Amino acid sequence: MNLKKLLHSYKQYFSSKKYKELIQVKPGKIGSKAVYSSLLLFYAFRRDETPTWAKNIIIGALGYLVSPIDLLPDLTPVLGYTDDLGMLSFGLVTIASFINKDVKEKAVERLSKWFPEWDERAIMEVDNIL
Repeated sequence: MNLKKLLHSYKQYFSSKKYKELIQVKPGKIGSKAVYSSLLLFYAFRRDETPTWAKNIIIGALGYLVSPIDLLPDLTPVLGYTDDLGMLSFGLVTIASFINKDVKEKAVERLSKWFPEWDERAIMEVDNIL
């Protein structure tokens, strides 16, 4: 199964409410890199300029993150979310042209609230793939 089809199958798990609940309850467990990646996708999703096909990729990637069904169980801190980070990265690379300065600023602002001492290198790694 290719990644686009896999992400499409996870669209059913996404909702803004489920996403916010997961991120607000488990930000430290997921890690700043995955949280930042997901925030970039989330804020790109909210842009009017982001086309439907890109929003579908975003919904699939975020749906995978919040889904209870995973390739790797999310039971262990950070390690359990490595497959989620892979899906988030695929989503980011696919829709990178819709992540602008405003999206990045909103993501960093929110990340700063959840991780007062976030890892700047991890954020730079994500920004470098864009």
